[in-house]
Amino acid sequence: MSILHKQAEIIEEFDAIEQWEDRYKHIISIGRALPALAEEHMTEDNKVRGCSSSVWLIARKEGDKVIYEADSDAMIVRGLVSLIVRVFSGEQPAHILAASPDFIEELGLNQNLSANRANGLAAMVKKVKTYALAFQAQS
Repeated sequence: MSILHKQAEIIEEFDAIEQWEDRYKHIISIGRALPALAEEHMTEDNKVRGCSSSVWLIARKEGDKVIYEADSDAMIVRGLVSLIVRVFSGEQPAHILAASPDFIEELGLNQNLSANRANGLAAMVKKVKTYALAFQAQS
């Protein structure tokens, strides 16, 4: 499934939830479903800079695809990083670099999250793209 299709799927999923309080609850439930990151990966090098909560994001290349894993110490942030992983994981570096995370704007996350959380979300996307760029450079 392409990045655009994954984003459309998330938008459709959230369109069914009208109230922002319920959307927050859904984001938290998504975070609860995210597999925990092994403690050995919870290092300073893997931390996403710019997040008020601790967020760790790692990546590896499998064939021509980038696989992301992440975790956070805050449940709502864990849900947000889970959405980022869902959109970009399993894609080729060039596709990740070319993609715009339009679902963030479409869902109104930037307007409905605190400024710190919105900045953290942007930092997560930036780290995802940084990994993709590094993998593309290796090819």
